[in-house]
Amino acid sequence: MENYSLFFVGMVACLISFALATLGIATFYTKYVREHCFLNQDQGKMIASVGDALWGNRIVCGKIFTVTCMGPQNPVPHPCIGKSVTVNIIDHYPGCPSTIDLSQEAFTIIASLVAGVINVDYK
Repeated sequence: MENYSLFFVGMVACLISFALATLGIATFYTKYVREHCFLNQDQGKMIASVGDALWGNRIVCGKIFTVTCMGPQNPVPHPCIGKSVTVNIIDHYPGCPSTIDLSQEAFTIIASLVAGVINVDYK
């Protein structure tokens, strides 16, 4: 009976974690030019910009997102590496077709650069 209880608790935790994730599209950038949140103060390499849908007039500035590759957005087979990456949101990318634009360093942790565009979940 104790094993069933432990199994049940584990399943509920997984379902809650899945329910809190939001689906989106991620791209990456190679050269960082501007920054809306921290006035060009170095924020490290694990950073990202967000598109209009998430920006909300700076509401996400400084927020930490965990991003996981879920699959291809184009014909590149199996782009995901099987890891997640934690990034600091530091900028707005107006008109960006993706949900989140990761630094190249962050993108390579979760997917092959050859993919260029991937489906992700983030929380």
